[in-house]
Amino acid sequence: MTPKPPFDDFEAGIQPLWARAQAGDEDAYRESLGRIAGRLRSFLRRRMQSLPDDVEDLVQETLLAIHLQRGTHDPGVPVGAWVLAIARHKLIDLWRRRGRREALQDPLDGLAEGEQPAVPEEQPVQRDLETLLAGLPEAQRRAIALIKLEGLSVAPVCGDSLRLPFSDGTFQGATVGFGVRNLSDLAAGLREFHRVLAPGARLVVLEFTTPPNALVRAGYLFY
Repeated sequence: MTPKPPFDDFEAGIQPLWARAQAGDEDAYRESLGRIAGRLRSFLRRRMQSLPDDVEDLVQETLLAIHLQRGTHDPGVPVGAWVLAIARHKLIDLWRRRGRREALQDPLDGLAEGEQPAVPEEQPVQRDLETLLAGLPEAQRRAIALIKLEGLSVAPVCGDSLRLPFSDGTFQGATVGFGVRNLSDLAAGLREFHRVLAPGARLVVLEFTTPPNALVRAGYLFY
């Protein structure tokens, strides 16, 4: 027996989830987005081998478009085909912005050109929102996608700053305001910050410096 292609496997799994999501099941919607994100990464990596650093940005841009257009999905159209049609439009926009013409006419996986589902024209407000998000730094855009699209939340965690309760390389960035002064061991605290930050991440520290003016310095040291 010939095995089913991966696209069929994806469709078999996403169809019932998407139906529940469209009926208002938020847990099913988050799981659908997770599966769709994986499908998009596979689809786009094959077509963006010359731009590997842009794949994740385009995945997030496509997820946002799917979120904004979810109400336009026709239940009679396979979810996978609809998702890839949106991704293809986004990819074409990217090629055009880069002045490229390669692969603009590539058909979707398993579908001839004439069988590809139509994607509604984006409304001005939607285009404006996507343009604004596209102008944000990748970390900020990713945070918005995680919270607004994938339903994640931010919860405070209490811990010892010299023994943070996080795995190595967990975070893409960290900030501390007027807190470094309170570290009992500054060097150990900075090493711990470094441990939990991913390679290339940024640490931003807001602190006062010792004022050079003697009068102001006296007041600062008294404080």
